[in-house]
Amino acid sequence: MMRSAQRFVATALTMAALSCRTPPAPAPVPAGPPPVPLAAQNPSPMQERTRRHERLLQRSDLGVHLSIEGLLPKAVEVFIPQRALNTASVPLVLHFMGATWVPQRAIASMDRPVIVAATYLGGGSSTYARPFAADTLLYLRLLDTLRARVAQVTGAPRIDGVYLTGWSAGYGAIREIVRRTANLPQVDGALLIDGLHTSYIPDRKVLADSGVLDTAGLAPFAEFARLAAAGSKRLIVTHSEIFPGTFASTTECSDWLLGTLGLKRVPVLEWGPLGTQLLSRTTKGRFEVLGFAGNSAPDHVDQFHGMAAFVERLLAP
Repeated sequence: MMRSAQRFVATALTMAALSCRTPPAPAPVPAGPPPVPLAAQNPSPMQERTRRHERLLQRSDLGVHLSIEGLLPKAVEVFIPQRALNTASVPLVLHFMGATWVPQRAIASMDRPVIVAATYLGGGSSTYARPFAADTLLYLRLLDTLRARVAQVTGAPRIDGVYLTGWSAGYGAIREIVRRTANLPQVDGALLIDGLHTSYIPDRKVLADSGVLDTAGLAPFAEFARLAAAGSKRLIVTHSEIFPGTFASTTECSDWLLGTLGLKRVPVLEWGPLGTQLLSRTTKGRFEVLGFAGNSAPDHVDQFHGMAAFVERLLAP
């Protein structure tokens, strides 16, 4: 979610905190300046009591905890589960946005050995985009540091495969990383959890009122989606039905992404993770878009707490 959605993100994160108590590569996309932050989204009056809105419980799981400082504005918290310590090589999940204990707890709940490194820099997609836009070598330097620290502290395991995940505004970092061709050999896959936005043109003029999407910020994801559809990368996009009003929703952006690849939504009706309700699933190659019910803040948080199921799909062969 964009910086302009700070009020919505603050509401969602507060609810999350309370709940824890109980083929050939395409041409590179020019970096360009980061998008201009928009005004705050329209506040949602919705209260939702249909779905269960289950939450992970915060706890201290067995494993090694590391903190890497000095590369990003805030620390990168690393968790190596006990099962990963006994494995020669494991994938790394690098997560952006939200309380860092949530991806740690999600990874700990999985049977698959995985290392997770997570950071919360604050609200707004520009907060996550800015460091990687300003320093084009930051991502590769961050990976080198992660590999060195893991080897130094544990002596093992070796990181084999890097997967980027972002909830809400975290997509800003992923966009800046995947738009640079030099980074792509070090990105095996990406997961956008209810976080893919852009502005309207003209500003705040919604599609129903003859506005159009500003697709400049979506183009890097379209290029990565083409690689995933061809089988060389993996991309999973999940979205809710939340309509911010002042900028494009995850549904509208996902629609554009599907249309760009010549794909159409496939309706389904299934239970998703932690009581969510899956309404559509569209797949081509290793590219997948999952649409979920819900237009309230709890529905947004649902997908964050359900990320273990999405990471399992992301890491599947």
